[in-house]
Amino acid sequence: MGSASHIDNAPAPGRRGSGSAGPPAPPPGARAKRVGGNLFATPLNIVLTLLVAWLLLMIVPALVEWGLIRATFVASSAQECREAGGACWAFIAEKHRLILFGLYPYDEQWRPLLASALLIGAVVASCLRRFWNRWLALIWIVALTATGILMWGGVLGLQYVENTLWGGLPLTLILATFGMGLAFPLGVLLALGRRSRLPAIKALCVVYIELIRGVPLISLLFMSSVMLPLFLPEGMGIDKLLRAQIAIVMFAAAYLAELVRGGLQAIPKGQYEGADSIGLHYWQQMRLIILPQALKTIIAPLVSMFILVFKDTSLVVIIGIFDLTQSAKASLADAAWPGVSVEAYLFIAAIYFAFCFAMSRYSQSLEKRLRTGRER
Repeated sequence: MGSASHIDNAPAPGRRGSGSAGPPAPPPGARAKRVGGNLFATPLNIVLTLLVAWLLLMIVPALVEWGLIRATFVASSAQECREAGGACWAFIAEKHRLILFGLYPYDEQWRPLLASALLIGAVVASCLRRFWNRWLALIWIVALTATGILMWGGVLGLQYVENTLWGGLPLTLILATFGMGLAFPLGVLLALGRRSRLPAIKALCVVYIELIRGVPLISLLFMSSVMLPLFLPEGMGIDKLLRAQIAIVMFAAAYLAELVRGGLQAIPKGQYEGADSIGLHYWQQMRLIILPQALKTIIAPLVSMFILVFKDTSLVVIIGIFDLTQSAKASLADAAWPGVSVEAYLFIAAIYFAFCFAMSRYSQSLEKRLRTGRER
């Protein structure tokens, strides 16, 4: 009887145990029925759905024919592509190293390739919960150190390469990674400063956040490149890449500060009172109790901010930095390949989309996981 009772009370497969069954699974076909109901719920929705379907039927077959069926994948010039009448992907095959690595020395391009792989690997490790411990800090230290050694060289028998020759995808990844990595702690400090009881600190943080948020990133990049050198002592200069990186960090930190402040405001007052009752001082409260909860509530907006910064790195082209967009533009200067700008920009658009889509999907899965955790 005891064993039978134990079997009867055991949780069914696919259900949570420990006394919490969780929300019931939707019946099969419920999602398709809900989507269909939204698409054809009103006469306006029906018209819009039919219009979009008609546009897709007109556009998608033409794109498939141009981009795949009639496309040219192997050619020595644009003339051969024009004879086929489709997309000239042979241009991408011919110029992909210039687009991806910019002016970096041709024989040394394995170094930025490896550096990019290290940065992407560190980001992927940061997304896996198994690495959410002290090992993650070590992974980032190794990845960033190795990236610097590979990109600059000058040690271990590697040829020294000026950062003026860096470009393409590795430079975009470096600007985005260092931008968010440095902006995050600065944004947290600004958020805490804005909530400070000290009037001077609070005023400084408010002025900084509102001033930076009221200025577009293009203006910050322009000022860092053109105006900042005018205020430096004669003979003193700051590297252009460093100036661009500082502008990105300042811009991202101001927006991150507001995200973190929103997370802090979402924490119940009882959490602060509980931290006071056990005798924790301010920084212990923030580090052990308040900030972990606040950051958990804003993880999805944080990932959206990462996507924004990654896309905004393309703006450094206005100050002459050879990022992925500028590298694609430079590849179009070859007289043997006229009229292939669409293919070049589609290629870099696909790269941006791949990274942004991956971050977006991770944000959705993480948000769903955290929502499930709160429901428990």
